[in-house]
Amino acid sequence: MAQLEKRLSGQSILVTGASGGIGAAIVERLAEEGAYPIIHYGRDKAAAELLLARIGVKGLIAQADLSAVGGPFELWHKAEEAVGRIHGLVNNAGIRTEVSIDADPESWTSAWRREFQVNFFAAAALCKEAVRHFKAHGGGRIVNMASRAGQRGYAADAMPYGATKAALINLTKSIARAFGGDGVVAVAIAPGWVQTEMANDFVEKFGKQAAVADIPIGEMAQPGEIAELVAFALLPSQRSLNGATLDVNGGSYIR
Repeated sequence: MAQLEKRLSGQSILVTGASGGIGAAIVERLAEEGAYPIIHYGRDKAAAELLLARIGVKGLIAQADLSAVGGPFELWHKAEEAVGRIHGLVNNAGIRTEVSIDADPESWTSAWRREFQVNFFAAAALCKEAVRHFKAHGGGRIVNMASRAGQRGYAADAMPYGATKAALINLTKSIARAFGGDGVVAVAIAPGWVQTEMANDFVEKFGKQAAVADIPIGEMAQPGEIAELVAFALLPSQRSLNGATLDVNGGSYIR
């Protein structure tokens, strides 16, 4: 990418769940755009190190357990201590748990609590720290990775996932309304099926047609498509995207 096209040059951006899949694609795109990526990982340090080496630019990796209450606060502190000024936050980390309504109360409650901690509470904690930081340093941008599931509902055995993503969309709107005047721009991105390891596992089990049956274009999104949109939403010029939820689902859910 030519120097004139490096539209995020000088921007330090924290990406959670960045060691693989959509997160890795986002990091690669941000690096191409000139950003300084802060690559969060939970367990796979080797993958994070390989990603940092692959992008061939300055950046850093930061470990944190987002399933622990203190994990997101620890992550923000590490990032802030390392780079000083943070310009953007991408809440990409997430899990999807299957739990049946026939599950015993303990299993049911545990699944919901863990999914909300990783998918929503951790993101909310990072948003809290980001908003405080951005208010003190002239603004910043938040991109929350939601899902089509948060808008239209989800499968019977994965209701926690859809509920957490709906909460994340609402949090994005609240931040946009409450702190837009402080230079904080918050955007949610809501993909449908994306060609990731999780999607490939589903295809192997049920077949591609089961995954794309309700997608009019007949194909899943590619991680690079999502990454390109994330980079666009992080541009300083895109202030009026504040509060938007951007759908990337091939027409399988239209509002």
